[in-house]
Amino acid sequence: MNKELLGIVKHKTEAYRGWKQGQVVWEEYRETVQAARDQVRKAKALIELNLARDVKGNKKSFYRYVSDKRKMRENVGPLWNETGDLVTWDMEKAEVLNDFFASVFTGKGSSHATQT
Repeated sequence: MNKELLGIVKHKTEAYRGWKQGQVVWEEYRETVQAARDQVRKAKALIELNLARDVKGNKKSFYRYVSDKRKMRENVGPLWNETGDLVTWDMEKAEVLNDFFASVFTGKGSSHATQT
């Protein structure tokens, strides 16, 4: 990221903070977010275009970029179940998530908390 793009992202963060505190109106915040998103999207596209163009001469940077894109998050952090207990085991986490999504799709209300 260049300095201009970092400044835009910083301005977006400041606009969010100002909106949460009531100092910035919603429309101004949305314009800032959309402009920042557009600039980041264009910068990513330019980086990918340059990587694709220079792949014959610089294979290492291309493969590093691809390997970074392929990395996935392997674990799910601890969750709270309906009784308020912290769940850390994988099978228990699967049951908590299954109960939550089953209640979402069946329309039953649930008091599940989000991941901590």
